[in-house]
Amino acid sequence: MRIWHQSFTVLDDVPHYTSAMQRHFARVASPGTAVDLHGMAPGTYPSDYPGVHIGYAYLAGLHKEQFVRAAQQAQDEGYDAMMIATIPDTAFEECRSVVDMPVVAFGNTSVAFAATLGSRVGIVHFIGELRDQIRRNMRSYGFADLVGPIVQVDARFHDIMAAYAEPDGLLDAFRAAARTAIADGADVIVPGEGPLNVFLADQGLVEVDGVPVIDSMGVLLQIAEVRAASYRRTGLTPSRTGFFHAQPPAEAIEATRAFYRTYGA
Repeated sequence: MRIWHQSFTVLDDVPHYTSAMQRHFARVASPGTAVDLHGMAPGTYPSDYPGVHIGYAYLAGLHKEQFVRAAQQAQDEGYDAMMIATIPDTAFEECRSVVDMPVVAFGNTSVAFAATLGSRVGIVHFIGELRDQIRRNMRSYGFADLVGPIVQVDARFHDIMAAYAEPDGLLDAFRAAARTAIADGADVIVPGEGPLNVFLADQGLVEVDGVPVIDSMGVLLQIAEVRAASYRRTGLTPSRTGFFHAQPPAEAIEATRAFYRTYGA
């Protein structure tokens, strides 16, 4: 089985994270499953971190096209499933609508799985700019009553990267943020965004004060495997009715892309 992993980062810019993901997927994947890591195109962002873009709906939306093209390429190359490995679930609906191959997304999958362990999910993340998008996504998934506190760790992107070499400070910061969420009623914790989640999994942190901390990326891979197996055996695809699910004609996609390649030139 081959799984296409799609990150919202340029993976060549974050070697510590990339190496940690490779180790993690090697531990979590079922025998015979290969996970191929893919990131955004080099030069997508003005720095090695997409933070400038992640806080603006328009800028973040422009990058959806890379995810949709990745989904189409993955299907064309015979992959069994695609993982959208970022908690805002960038282009999840769009990718799911254009391919029949299973597409699973970090936020949607990890919160749904967390509901099997508790009744009020707390999300602990490190990118404050994503809070509004996460909240809106959870409402659209029907998870508004399930997701409680969304708490930010006292750390930023480069702190996460540095923690792979010196972990204690970030572990303490995460536990403090998780305890804030627990005090607000969370009885299961989803670590938000891949770099933080993979760091915690690398450190073996699975609970804080008796409250489970799920391995979001590991769960994402395992659900991708389940969906891929189901698709192979039964041909199960997502809904194809209504604006958010209907599959556009391939010729309409290509014609529209061709128009925008020259529009305004």
